[in-house]
Amino acid sequence: MNINLEEKFAAKYHKKADAIYFTPGRVNLIGEHIDYNGGLVMPCAITLGTWLAIAPNNENKFRFKSLNFEMEKTVESNVLNGKDGSYWANYPIGVINEFIEDGKEINGLDFLFYGNIPIGSGLSSSASIEIATAYALNNYFNLGYDKLELVKIAKRVENEFIGLNSGIMDQFAVTFGEKNKAIVLDCETLKYKMVDVDLGNYVLAIINTNKPRELADSKYNERVAECQTALKLLNEEITLHYLCELNAEKFALHSHLITDETILNRATHVVKENDRVHLAAKALNGGNLEEFGRLMYASHESLRTLYEVSGKELDTVVDFCTGYDHVIGARMTGAGFGGCAIALLEKGYEEDFAKHLTDYYVDKIGYPAAIYISEIGNGPIKL
Repeated sequence: MNINLEEKFAAKYHKKADAIYFTPGRVNLIGEHIDYNGGLVMPCAITLGTWLAIAPNNENKFRFKSLNFEMEKTVESNVLNGKDGSYWANYPIGVINEFIEDGKEINGLDFLFYGNIPIGSGLSSSASIEIATAYALNNYFNLGYDKLELVKIAKRVENEFIGLNSGIMDQFAVTFGEKNKAIVLDCETLKYKMVDVDLGNYVLAIINTNKPRELADSKYNERVAECQTALKLLNEEITLHYLCELNAEKFALHSHLITDETILNRATHVVKENDRVHLAAKALNGGNLEEFGRLMYASHESLRTLYEVSGKELDTVVDFCTGYDHVIGARMTGAGFGGCAIALLEKGYEEDFAKHLTDYYVDKIGYPAAIYISEIGNGPIKL
């Protein structure tokens, strides 16, 4: 963090912060658009995230301020009963509301948030804010929730209070993340295992295309429907609950049932991407970063050509990485149609990579991408 949050808190509230917390953002390393098909995702926490300073007040009010947003909010603690438009403070308000509805006694607090996750980039800034609030309140008031309970509370806030029909991966990844480990997670059962990720002489480069993701929601629903169509056709011959119950070999035995080329492409991506998650875990466990990088490239190509959720901006980033000698793997991460790509970049080439990628991207797209260097970090902590 390149700012002094204690000083900023004192300047805004004219008193000292009583506690400071940090919660990371996340990227999904591999396993895209398969969580709703019974597949596995492989997210990790990153070292970009959200810092939160808090102190009690004696006015039975919750005051929300941020160094990222000008708008501020003060709420009486007995009227936490609804969200206010698209206001950023809805995320912490929703968390407090959940705790109070659960019978927890939370007194007045002053909050100051600061985040270095680019908003709307697909790195889970909202989940980071939710878990930052939930973790801080749980710790500060000794409320007794375990990590999974905090994850489920934050997901309820996202789904019911904010009104976004998102899955559980984001909240889970930022809460359960561990340094130099990825999480292989079944989003349906919440069964997971940790996989060692020794990046060695590489870092994680995160490239924000700076393209708004206007199409993501509508295309997401379209892809879900196409996968359900594929599942229905396959069930004429075999019994499946999810496409990811098949591996590529078994899928090949029954794929003749899908005669529509587009539907076949969607199902092929889903089955093979789920296989790639298993292969990626094996590669990482064996310390084979080159193989993991190859799987990243294969994942992006599948998302680009079979699932068609990439786009010119993301493809431009990955195309550059393919021809850059010091990158061994790259792919889009998240829903697609904008947002971010990730790359495994050799240490020592961060500035060179940023300069040459920027020139290439501006030439093709007309405006620059934003490039962040991260390591794989821990979940929430009290500082």
